[in-house]
Amino acid sequence: QAQILAIEVLGFLAADPERLEPFLSLTGLTPDNMRKIAGNPEFLGALLDHLASNEPLLLAFCEAGQHNPLTVMQARQCFGGLPTWDST
Repeated sequence: QAQILAIEVLGFLAADPERLEPFLSLTGLTPDNMRKIAGNPEFLGALLDHLASNEPLLLAFCEAGQHNPLTVMQARQCFGGLPTWDST
């Protein structure tokens, strides 16, 4: 369930460049290398971290997908530590 939710977050961010750009800037990823690691648990956790760190974004996601913000926070815990992927 946590993986499915994180993939929903990816779709939500990717649907709007103004939502996606801050995530790309923070991670150093590009759309091309992001596609390569899209199933990586650390990447999925980073998506949830990004969402959870921005309350307006979190609430917009939850409203759009009819999710409870607490569900997002619980899903984040399923992915463990900080991301360590190589963005090159």
